[in-house]
Amino acid sequence: MDIFIPAFLNIVDPSTLIFMTVGVGAGLMAGSIPGFTIAMAIVLTLPFTFSMPPAQGLATMISVLVGGLSGGLMSGILTGIPGTPSSVATTFDGFPMARNGEPGLALGIGVWSSFCGGIISAVLLVLFAPQLAAVGLEFQPWDFFMLVMFALTVTASLAGSHLIKGLIAGAAGLLIRTVGEDDAVGVGRFDFGSDYLLTGFDFIAVLIGLFAFSQLLSDLRNPASARKALSDQKQIFVKIEHRRAIMILIKNWVVVIRSALIGMFTGILPGAGGSIANILAYDQTKKAVKDDSKFGKGDPRGIIAPEASNNAVEGGALTPLMALGIPGDISAAVMLGALLMHDIVPGPTFISDEPVLASSIYIAFFLANFIMIGMQSGMLRIFVLVTRIKTYVLATGILTFATIGVFALHNSVEDIWTLFFFGILGFFMRQYGFPLAPMILGVVLGDIAELNLARALAIDPDPMLFIARPWSLFFTIIALFSIIFPIYQKQRGSGSLLEKLYSPLMLLGLSIPLFMMGGMFRTTLATAALVIGAYVIWRRFNGRRLKQRY
Repeated sequence: MDIFIPAFLNIVDPSTLIFMTVGVGAGLMAGSIPGFTIAMAIVLTLPFTFSMPPAQGLATMISVLVGGLSGGLMSGILTGIPGTPSSVATTFDGFPMARNGEPGLALGIGVWSSFCGGIISAVLLVLFAPQLAAVGLEFQPWDFFMLVMFALTVTASLAGSHLIKGLIAGAAGLLIRTVGEDDAVGVGRFDFGSDYLLTGFDFIAVLIGLFAFSQLLSDLRNPASARKALSDQKQIFVKIEHRRAIMILIKNWVVVIRSALIGMFTGILPGAGGSIANILAYDQTKKAVKDDSKFGKGDPRGIIAPEASNNAVEGGALTPLMALGIPGDISAAVMLGALLMHDIVPGPTFISDEPVLASSIYIAFFLANFIMIGMQSGMLRIFVLVTRIKTYVLATGILTFATIGVFALHNSVEDIWTLFFFGILGFFMRQYGFPLAPMILGVVLGDIAELNLARALAIDPDPMLFIARPWSLFFTIIALFSIIFPIYQKQRGSGSLLEKLYSPLMLLGLSIPLFMMGGMFRTTLATAALVIGAYVIWRRFNGRRLKQRY
């Protein structure tokens, strides 16, 4: 209590609250502008915190971070253009729900999912920071590579009924990331003597081109629909439906908690971040339901999962920073710089040496989520008026801002050409039934996979390490079952051998790397998985015989 009261007074100081409110607003604006990244917003905020006390400066930066994570859903839901890479999966169901006449409900679900994800990660940050940070330290290049391989199996889920086209799109996304200079050894590839290709394709420019420009071209194809606003095409409820959104979240509380835990775990891993977490959470939610036919058409769970996970990511990223002095992502790295600027060195003794400042960070993270709810509700009322603008006017405005945002990344005209080329490519992919999501996934994960593969082989060329290490074996097993999952899903209810063995065999398989990790908790977890898996197999094969006998 002696620590909590001064920390609380640091944050509830009127000047700090004002700075936090401004920070959340700035983050929301930055997150909603395609091409303007959250990290960019935090970097721009850093100079303004130089003259502030440490607690106030960090609270302001945390507020920008929380606002930015939630801001991306506004443009993603209403225009189909993800404001940030961490809101890519939100567009899969958020945009269709808005087009089906319920933008207010979609935005309400997104806002409250973001809030729940942030609060859950804040609680875990306070309770388990040192223990969770230790997990992140266990990861080596082999483990990161297999984590990405598992994430790439999401392609099958994102492709829907167009599996072959989805796999082609995913492979094309991986190929796109190989163009340019190799990050590991600095050798140019597929540049054909062109300086433009040697620099590679900027991820944000590719993302906005594939999603935004291609969507705008599709909308403007028909002159009649181009002259209409979204509210002219269907009955639109402009009011944000908070009560209905909260009821949907309560009904899907398992999805909220699972997605927040996925986001928290992914945030702990250095370099993974929200761009992976939101897609993984979406995929796991889609796999967990019996009927996924509504996904991609406006299913509320398709908004809950990515938004709960991407807001939980930063609680995970702050965990190794607070407990070990290791930033989990770019945003946390900037905060590390802010701490060092005030002659505070985070590390294993940071929480014990600076208990008031550590508690101030916890309280600021909590409070920023509450400020975000209030501010975003107000901003959404303005942003939802987008549905009343004529499509051709809206398209012109969006393309203008997207182009400015892409150019501002590196002050490079080449990035605008990248946006244009991939917009045309995305348009033709849409017309011929190629899903864009697997391609985006390949673009997001390509660099991470290649860099960690190069690092792993440089340390030790033995390929057996990719399955000999506990965490890499863990993700290998999950990846294999993820690949088989579409076949299993089709056979649900058929009583086939695959249906009976899928779940228990996965539990038995995962018990092996858990035993290898050691420790009381993981050994207990492995034993439980082994016992449950064996019991389910016995029950499914011998249970019926016992019933028939008696």
